[in-house]
Order: sequence, then C-alpha cells, then structure tokens
Amino acid sequence: MANLKPGNQNTRKKVQVSMVICAAEEERHRSGVNALQLDPALDRLYSAGRDSIIRVYEHEKFLHGMEHHTDWVNDVVLCCGGRHLISASSDTTVKVWNAHKGFCMSTLRTHKDYVKALAYAKEREQVASAGLDKSIYLWDINTLTALTASNNTVTTSSLMGSKESIYSLAMNPSGSIIVSGSTEKALRLWDPRTCAKLFKLKGHADNVKALVVSKDGTQCLSGSSDGSIKLWNLGSQRNIQTIRVHSDSVWALLATENFSHAISGGRDKKVIMTDLKNISNSIIVCVEEAPILKMCFTADQQAVWVSSWDSSIRCWKLPTDKHFKEEARMSAAPVSQISGGAAIRRASVLNDKRHILTKDAQGNVAIYDVLRARKVDDLGQVNFEDEEKNRFKMVYVPNWFNIDLKTGMLTIHLGQDEVDCFSAWVSARDAGIRDTPEPDHKVNYGKLLLQALFEHWRGVETDPENRMYFSVPKHIPLILSEVGGRTLYRVLVGDTSGDTENALLNETVPNWVISNIEENCTNKFIKVQFYLQPHSSVPSHLLKQDRMKKPDRLVANDFIQCRKVAEHILEKLLGDGTASSPGCGDADSSTPSNNGYNVDQIELTCNEQVLDPSMDLRTVKHFIWKSSSDLTLFYKIINK
Repeated sequence: MANLKPGNQNTRKKVQVSMVICAAEEERHRSGVNALQLDPALDRLYSAGRDSIIRVYEHEKFLHGMEHHTDWVNDVVLCCGGRHLISASSDTTVKVWNAHKGFCMSTLRTHKDYVKALAYAKEREQVASAGLDKSIYLWDINTLTALTASNNTVTTSSLMGSKESIYSLAMNPSGSIIVSGSTEKALRLWDPRTCAKLFKLKGHADNVKALVVSKDGTQCLSGSSDGSIKLWNLGSQRNIQTIRVHSDSVWALLATENFSHAISGGRDKKVIMTDLKNISNSIIVCVEEAPILKMCFTADQQAVWVSSWDSSIRCWKLPTDKHFKEEARMSAAPVSQISGGAAIRRASVLNDKRHILTKDAQGNVAIYDVLRARKVDDLGQVNFEDEEKNRFKMVYVPNWFNIDLKTGMLTIHLGQDEVDCFSAWVSARDAGIRDTPEPDHKVNYGKLLLQALFEHWRGVETDPENRMYFSVPKHIPLILSEVGGRTLYRVLVGDTSGDTENALLNETVPNWVISNIEENCTNKFIKVQFYLQPHSSVPSHLLKQDRMKKPDRLVANDFIQCRKVAEHILEKLLGDGTASSPGCGDADSSTPSNNGYNVDQIELTCNEQVLDPSMDLRTVKHFIWKSSSDLTLFYKIINK
C-alpha cells in the first residue's frame, strides 16, 4: 500500500475528484475543433478542440491522441521543425509536447485564467501565449523542451499593458513584432525583443478574434466580431482597407504567403477568399454546416483545412485566377473530410442516482453506469423524454455527484461542497452486489467509486470490509482540481501505481478522500425525524397507555425501510417493550408477537397512501410526504 501522506493542503482551496467516462481510444473529435496545424513534411494534421484532446492524423488517418488537458484546447502551434507542439487551454495551462511520440513534456502554469491564443516566431523559436487574464507571456522553446521533472522552473518575459481579455495573437517569423486582439476592440503592438509597448490601433467595433501578420512585419489583417476584416499598415499605423464580406462575426483568418489574398471564416459558416488589391473581388470557397472556428493551409497552399462547431474537419480547394476571372466554377464538395463524433448534449441522472440517460448531437440516446464508468446500452434515436419517463422508479437516493458536459463527454465530479459524494447509501442488493452475506448491508456509492478510481494507487486490501465490489476501466482519466478552479493533476486510473504518479498523488489527493476510503464512513448516515400515530381504527386496548399521550419524535437512518418501522411498532408500541428508534430489531414477519399479531399485519400510511414495506423513509418523505416538516406516519392493523 502507498504511504498516504497528504501534501500541504492547509492553504489550498477545496479539492474535488473527477473522472471522464470515455472510450479507450477517442479517435474522433466530440465537439467543436478550435485549432489546426499542419506538418507538411510528414503530411500530419494536428487538431484540437473542445473535448480537450489533441489528435494527430497522418494522410488523413487517425494516428494517435494526445491527452493531458482537462478543458478546451484553444490553440496549438508546431515548432522546432515539427518536433514539438505547444498547446493553450481553458484549464489555464500551456503544455509542451513531443509531437512525434505524442507525450506531454511539461506544463506551464503561469496564466491565471483561460489561455486563448498562441503566436510563433519561427526564426527565433519563440512562442507567445495570451488569454483572459490580460497577460502575454513570451517563451523560449529551447528552454521549454529542456525542462525535466527535476528541473521544471522556467523564467518568462511578459508584455504588460492590455486592459481587456485577449482572444487573438500574432507574430511575424523573425519575432520583431507581436500583435494582440481583445475585447478592447483594438489591436495592441509590442516589440517582443525588448518587451516595449509600441502603439494601439483602433477601428473595430467589437472583439478582435483573429490576426495575421505579414512576414516582414509591415502589414496586419484583423477579423472581428463586428463582422469586418481590416488591413493595417503597421509602419504608418493606419487602416488601409475595411473588408465586409461576412454577415456575422469573423473568427478565422489566413493570408497567402505574399499577402495578396485573405481567406476568412466565421459565424456565418462561410469561407471567403478576398483579393486584397481589389477587395470587391471575393469568392465563397465553401459554406460549412456550422460556424467556422479555424483554418490552415494544405502543404501546397492550394487548399485549406476548415474546422467548425461541428466535430468534422473538411478540406476545400481554394480558387485560382480562373475562378476570380469567372472562367471556372468552384466545387461544391470538399476535397477530403475527417469525420467527427457526436458530443453528448443532454444528460439526465435517473433517480437510482447511478445511471445517466444521455442524448448526443446526432440524436442517439444511451445509458451510462457511473459506478462502472462506462456506457452500458445504446438505445438509438429514441424519444429522450419517453425513455426518461419509462425508466422512472419511485425510489429516492440523494444526489452524490455533479455532471459536466463541457467537453462533449460525461465528466463526473465528486466533492463535499453543495453535493456530498458520501450522501448516497443503498443496500447491497439494490447496488447489484450479490456476493455479500447480508443483502440489506448498506454500501456507499461515493466510497465505492473512489475505491475503484484509486484502486491501483492504494493497493486496497481485499478483506471483507474493503472488498472491491466495482472497478473502472484503466483508461479512465482521473482529475484532481480546485473546486471551481484550476487542475492540480490528471492521470489515467491504470497509471496511478507508477512511482512518479504515486508521489504526485500523495501530494494532491485531499484528506477527505483518504479518510473516507480507509475508514468506515457510517458517521455520514443521513437521519430522518418522524412521528408514528395510530390510525383511529386501532383498538385502544392494544396501545400502551403512554402511547395514548403525545407521540414520541423518532429518529432513524433515512434508508430504513417501512418493514423495519412496522417491526418497531409491533415490538415497542403494541408490545411490552419501550419506545426507541426503529432499525435495530430483527423480528420474523411470520412469527406472532406477544399481542398475537405479526409484521405483515401492520399497514403504514402517509398522506392517506398505503406504503410498500420495502419503501424507505427518504422515498416516502420525498415522493409522498413532500414537506420539509417532520414526517408523520399512521399505522393500523389489518386482518390477513
């Protein structure tokens, strides 16, 4: 077993544990694709987006995925001749990757908010990152790629002065100028060699979402949410042209190598190529199925790869002089396509609080088992509401986890804030556990899942108290993060037994996880307070005299079944015993008590509704009593 010594967590924010229910190899994007980069030498396309995974396609076939981010990947750049990849994410990190082998080399945590954009100066091997924290950081790539686990400190230069969140960034290859675009509706320029602030260019009426700088650093193209594209002369600091070919926000921009043409895309789903020497001369390259997020040239620059809110990536041929002269017609079909998968758009936790009904972007409905962290049934394109209704059972289990669909996959969050992950107690029978000597033995869903998630790290012993009833697939990502804040650590469940992973988990796993995995958390049983009242039909001579007075207020675990309450009535209210809380007796329902009645003859009602003996008190209170006041149950004797 690992030596469980939690790290210094006194000053840390509350930590939650999360898992992503996904396939062992997610070959297709599950949601919008925010970033594209092509390695022309190997014909490899790098794509990344809202499902947090960077994917590599070689000759348009899936090669491998690069997983380490925990939120949207907003931008990527290839550097060092295609050997390394830099990525920026909404998880507030910038990551350095070995592009060929697909593993994360180091993580930079300098930013304090979403990192939205990257820029690359090829001749200097320098990368800039920027985002919602209004900061721009400059990174020397040779320094970043030399980082190791034992030597992971890095210094960075910062460009100060931006007053708003930054959404776009561009540098020329020589690294002589850097341009940022933001919600300030202006472009700001710096000299990255000296970190000196140069000037600001005003003219847009909304957020500047896309930027391209010419090779010589003398011209810049900007695309804005105001729907316009502007061409700027940086030497004279003025706007040369304003191009209005889109009917909505412009989110993606490219320029040909000699800056003669602009290729733009955005919310109106169109990709348009415009002659910058004659801006009235423009051609629609394609109309996509969803708003366009990013574009990149093919190796010969005769076509562009286009990504959008849709998870598919398509390649479209660019117009030639013949098309601009109207001597040829544009093709209505893409040259090639890398098909995406469907994001989960809707999820409903069934009231057993274990299974989740989902519906994806293509209308397919499925069932997931949270305890086993896997999909258990594909239902096809059925009616979601009908399926939800048909699967309803009158059973109440407290909420013990939260769901997040931001990445297009099911992410399950476990914590102890608004929703306590140790609140759901069920019988072993209801949990589907058959190898327990006592079917009514209570198990805790949160504890079972945490034991399964940390099984390989902790080496949980298989004694009766710690038996592993459930396991989750080893490929499931396990994420530790500050509640509402940044990610602390991400690791696959099957990798937690490694020495490095073990040490990092010892520093990161919160105390509340360790204590509840190792100890019996029965002190977390939820109690319910209630009154028992005899029905008017119960003969008064059967009641003890003290029962004729004001009834006692009873307290029991909320998962106690009505049969146990009936046993209590038979033994304590109609018998010779003393009134105490129910739940401890083991009366045989077929054996008459000293008053001549048995448990099956005790009928309980709530709000005039007869209660099933197997129904628990929390279900009665939630579905029948429907009040925050103390539950009141009536009992009477029926003849059988």
